Amino acid sequence: MTGEDRPRPVFDPALGDEVRTLLAAAPERLVAAHLPAPPPPRLRAPTIVARLVWIPAFAVFYGVLPGGWLRVCLLGSLDDDEMLGGATRWGRLPVLAMMLTPALQILLLLLGQAGAAAVLAAASFTAWAAGALRHVQEPAAARAAREHHGSYLLPADFDRPAARLLVRAQRAVDAVLGSRSHGAGLLDDVNNTVVLPRQEWAIAGALAEHSRLRRERLAQRPDRLSPRVLALLEPQDRALELSIGSVTGRIEALEAYARRAGEADDAYHESLVVQALPEQNARYRDLLASTVGDEMAGAEIRGMAEDAHRAELALRERVAGALRAGRDLAPPPGDCGVSPRRAR
Repeated sequence: MTGEDRPRPVFDPALGDEVRTLLAAAPERLVAAHLPAPPPPRLRAPTIVARLVWIPAFAVFYGVLPGGWLRVCLLGSLDDDEMLGGATRWGRLPVLAMMLTPALQILLLLLGQAGAAAVLAAASFTAWAAGALRHVQEPAAARAAREHHGSYLLPADFDRPAARLLVRAQRAVDAVLGSRSHGAGLLDDVNNTVVLPRQEWAIAGALAEHSRLRRERLAQRPDRLSPRVLALLEPQDRALELSIGSVTGRIEALEAYARRAGEADDAYHESLVVQALPEQNARYRDLLASTVGDEMAGAEIRGMAEDAHRAELALRERVAGALRAGRDLAPPPGDCGVSPRRAR
């Protein structure tokens, strides 16, 4: 599959924006829907033993001992700004805690408050141990990829014919959402941002199911089947062809909407030119008045005004046509695409 017919991952619009952003930022952790879901992480005995040693040592070094000061002094002695800046990767609060806690403990000990110093050390140790436990847990992206497996579709879920159709749909969606007329609010921008992702997901779900069925048919080795068995499979082939035709029709509707959006873009560009006409007309009027008779100048100016009026009417007509095309894209019915989770 080349780059031109390789679709991008598709996410279920029902997923929250935060989850979709998390999944999109970690494509290496995503698993194709037609494959088994990734298993939860399993702790082995060496890992458990290593963590039992590492976590308390880490918490003591940074939470009780002046580990923060030792780290900063070590990195500062290397005269490397990049390495020194790496000490702040945990955030401001942990850095302040590991720098201030030892100083406060020493101050309490000098004041004879050994009990308060011990409480502070215990609290700091507990906090750093909890932070270390969070660090060794399953990464958020890996957990989201496992928990929401089947709610996203990858290029591997589509064979070549399905991938080509999905690329067409995605290009049409991108053309509409990336159009200047959409950005300017001339189209139904709210409807676009809600309906178009649903359309893309429904189309992708149906195409993924088509791909799965075609793979199953190839695995059946039709060349080794008798004519009688092949006749029994013909209704399935017809059903698949009908579904492909239906999805293709939906994609063509998206492409028609994208073309209307492009026409609206052209009209919007013309409208910007028209808006600048009054100022330009004044300059041309002065030019004509200084070079030709007033009667000829008036005729030229009237012609310019009529051209501007026709351009404005064209803009309204094209935008109205694009809006009608957008409203024709009804929300996908529940049975349009087969959920990858159910398909398995």
